[in-house]
Order: sequence, then structure tokens, then C-alpha cells
Amino acid sequence: MIKALFLDIDGTLVSFRTHAIPESTISALHAAKSKGIKIFIATGRPKKLINNLGQIDSLIDGYITTNGAYCFANGTDILYTPISETDVKSVMRHVDECGVACIIVGKKDLLVHNVTPQFKAIAEMLAVDGIDMSTPIEELLKQGIVQMTPFFNPAQEAQAIADTSNCISSRWFPDFTDITAFGADKGKGIEAVARHFDFRIDETMSFGDGGNDITMLETAGIGVAMGNASDEVKRHAGHITSTVDDNGIANALRHFKII
Repeated sequence: MIKALFLDIDGTLVSFRTHAIPESTISALHAAKSKGIKIFIATGRPKKLINNLGQIDSLIDGYITTNGAYCFANGTDILYTPISETDVKSVMRHVDECGVACIIVGKKDLLVHNVTPQFKAIAEMLAVDGIDMSTPIEELLKQGIVQMTPFFNPAQEAQAIADTSNCISSRWFPDFTDITAFGADKGKGIEAVARHFDFRIDETMSFGDGGNDITMLETAGIGVAMGNASDEVKRHAGHITSTVDDNGIANALRHFKII
């Protein structure tokens, strides 16, 4: 019996093509909620950049954000795993040497360091270009930095991670990677949320399409890859549904008789 759904946002809940949640998904989630199933967001985005879920806001029971580094529900912190200041400075050194943009994410606020045309294009594509991202890094360090998103290519990413003492990275979009402290991932987020709400892992179902979703597809009782996911992501899923634009979430929930 499934008691909780964990849903990635971009490419899973929200279409990259329409930048909206399909009506079939909205209806399916309302049907699941009416049966007492809890609904959680599991995203690489920080809460401040979650601006595209208005149609289902009332259904959401909690959040796994920044790829599991900061998880919370009903005003209560469930999991908080900041990056050490030493590793923050190490990554920033590589960012400046490479001349790339980097989003620095604190527990509440964020900063874009080195705004580039590439960053501006991605911010517009993800519809986050109107959100304030100007908090000084000194303030973010006081909050605790939970994620850094540099616009590294894979070689730059590998070198930067090698020079940290306790960081991992995951990539859900080709232009950038998300860096978090080791041990912070969406799978760990599901485990923490399950403990907090007192349900078993085998009572969970997760949905994702990107590389940062692999840990939660492997962790949940049922891991569902969207049809638009890469072949690598699909290899880690227990079930493959149709694409986000072809009723993927609704089709999977019906397949497993959740709704």
C-alpha cells in the first residue's frame, strides 16, 4: 500500500515544453490525496525558486529541496546538511578560475555569483529570472550553504569536486551541476521524511527524470522514471511511464492502481 508520493518538478511535474503541470497530473494528484496519500516535492530547486506549483500547492505535505540537503514540512526542519565553509571556498575558487556563473543557496536565500549570458538564458528558460538572488555570501554562510550550482562543464565539475573534502555533485540539466555535502541526496531525503511521518520505505513511490533523481528512484518502494528520462535514469527505475507531456504521472498511478 502506497502512503506517500515523492515528485521531482522539472521534466516530471512540470513540462519543459509548456512550463506548466499537465491537467491529467493535477487531477491524478487530487485523486491520490483524496485517498489519504501524502504528496511531497523532491527537487534540486531551493524553496525560493519553486514558483511553478501553484495549481497543486494545497496538496503538498512537505519538501525535499536542494537535492535532499534541506527537507522540511509544516515549518519543521526534517533534514539539514550544509556544505562546509572550506568546501564552499574551494568551489568558489574554481568558479572564478573558470569564469562561470554559480548559484549559491543558503537555507533561506540565494546569490548568483558572476552573472553570465548563459545564466541569464537558463534563468529565463526556467522562469526564475524575476526572483531576488542577491543575498551577500557572508549572510548565506551564516544561514548555512546547502547547495552550489556552478555552470561547470563535466571536466570542470570533476576537478572542483576532487578538490573538496566532503562534496558530491549531480546534474539534471546539461548546462550546470548541483553540488551538495556528501550524504545529501534525494534518496536520503525520502528516508528522513519517511522517519518523520512514520511510514515505511516500501510504502513510498517516487517519480523523476534527471540524474539527480536516481537515488530516490532506487530508494523508494516503487521508483518511476518518466518517458522523457535518459536511458541511464531509466536503468535505475522499477517502472517506466510515459512522458510528462503524455500523462506520465497519471498513467503510472493508474498502472499501480493508486487511483
